[in-house]
Amino acid sequence: MQKIRNVAIIAHVDHGKTTLVDELLKQSKVFRDNQEVQECFLDSNDLERERGITILAKNISIKYGDYKINLIDTPGHSDFSGEVERVLKLADGVLLLVDSFEGPMPQTRFVLEKALQLELQPIVVINKIDRTDNRPAEVLNEIYDLFIELGADDDQIDFAVIYASGRNGWAVTDLAHERKDLVPLLDTIVKRIPAPKKPEGSLQMQIAALDYSSYVGRIGIGRVFRGHIDKKKPLVIIKRSGDIHNVSIKQLFIFEGLGRTEVETVQCGEICAMVGIEDIDIGDTIADLENPEPLPLIAIDEPTISLTFTVNTSPFHGREGKYVTSRHLRERLFKELQQNVALKVHESGSSDMFIVSGRGILHLSILIENMRREGYEFTVGAPKVIFKEIDGKKMEPIDLMTVECPAEYSGKVIDLVGQRKGVMIKMDDRGSMTRMEFHIPARGMMGLRNSILNVTTGEGIMHHRFYQYEYFKGSIKQRQNGTLISMGEGFVTDYALNGLQDRGIFFVDSTDEVYAGQIVGENNKDNDLEVNVQRGKKMSNMRAAGSDKTIKIAPSVKFSLEEAMEYIRDDEMVEVTPKNIRMRKLHLDAQERKRISKLADG
Repeated sequence: MQKIRNVAIIAHVDHGKTTLVDELLKQSKVFRDNQEVQECFLDSNDLERERGITILAKNISIKYGDYKINLIDTPGHSDFSGEVERVLKLADGVLLLVDSFEGPMPQTRFVLEKALQLELQPIVVINKIDRTDNRPAEVLNEIYDLFIELGADDDQIDFAVIYASGRNGWAVTDLAHERKDLVPLLDTIVKRIPAPKKPEGSLQMQIAALDYSSYVGRIGIGRVFRGHIDKKKPLVIIKRSGDIHNVSIKQLFIFEGLGRTEVETVQCGEICAMVGIEDIDIGDTIADLENPEPLPLIAIDEPTISLTFTVNTSPFHGREGKYVTSRHLRERLFKELQQNVALKVHESGSSDMFIVSGRGILHLSILIENMRREGYEFTVGAPKVIFKEIDGKKMEPIDLMTVECPAEYSGKVIDLVGQRKGVMIKMDDRGSMTRMEFHIPARGMMGLRNSILNVTTGEGIMHHRFYQYEYFKGSIKQRQNGTLISMGEGFVTDYALNGLQDRGIFFVDSTDEVYAGQIVGENNKDNDLEVNVQRGKKMSNMRAAGSDKTIKIAPSVKFSLEEAMEYIRDDEMVEVTPKNIRMRKLHLDAQERKRISKLADG
């Protein structure tokens, strides 16, 4: 019982968490000597590897002497708070990983706040000490300030500090010590993280995560908080609704290294996975048949952003996707609800429209990206902020945003954020860089990243997280420029693009196939303009000197999925297919758009 340590790892995006864990696995001989080591083992999902972020929490274990250390990898972004809140319940302590130059960042703050509320014991790891611009002493002071600000108690503020370089595979408790391996970190985990408590009473286990196998169905993952699980004993499941019914477990696993080992019993304090309960859900309690007592439900933050998902109605419908009907869309969205607890799906009045709500643009765009890679084809509308009414007053979500940029651009950033009802609350200089903190309505975040990159010539770094609900801040101007809309269907020509270059910038290249109503560019003016991008050169036998000079066309602008979602207005949509992301008007027919515009103008 005293030999188990359950530790969650907290870090901001790109502070070196996954690299450090890879080194721990290597030095703990989890990988065999002849085994080819896969870099970024924990970021196993394709999207996690491409974006360099952790999206899904994962469990592994490391043997250190007589101790078994269960490591729980947590997502670093507040959009995945549903994932974070659950997995922290599995832990008794946390490793707070902080970059030796950047210091604590918004996402670090978000997850740490949750950990302190759960009274977990922290160990601070100041990582990337090998950076030439490291400043560990200042960063440590910033971490102390953060703990005090978050209301940490005396035990939590008395945290152990480790200096490390995950990339080079060493950790020390003092910068003067020899830098050779990660043993000081493992020693500190064993000494400072408490062993799991062993309260008296019958079995209580809470499901914190779900896995799925096409062979055995749903797999529930959780921690035994009281008693022990015996596979042969009759058990009950207590649902979130309070319903209780009998269940039996077919297989029981504990985490060993990178895999799972089947066992007959699991002791108190251990993290395990179980197979055989079909209707198992996150937050459910597995309890003793004779004395069923539920554990407190896991609180999950409410969604702040919603999107409309509909079937694809463009002329290119069904060309690229494998799953294109509203039935396919419905099944996939409701399947996602089984493990993505921070997500909500409502069926609209029409059978082929679904309103999907999540914690932010990134949270929803990861779902969309996964769906398109699986072969789904559909359209999504412009993101809408979810308002609340409290005491008869309209409230909206406010984000805490941090922007770091060269000092000479700070004035432009402040002006830009001010236009979106943002208020600066903090500003400090870090050498040639300035770091600013703002409170800004979530509505004002739409498309802001691109604008900040433009005014800082690509050198601005922006992070944000949900802060709180506040009174409605008033209207915010949407995108200023209108769009260039294709008049017809067909392939784009160089000749047409060359003739239209002075009208604006284009999102398509020559030889791209487009349809009537598709957004092909941004107009220089504030109105929408229909253009003929399929126009070809008239062939004749008359030639003028110099008329066939080489055509020079500016490169097209390519949008990522998140950028496209933030770019569109309320009367526009993003068409998502396995091969393409296109922006289009809600109404493809030009006459229909004019008619609706007249009705809107009264």
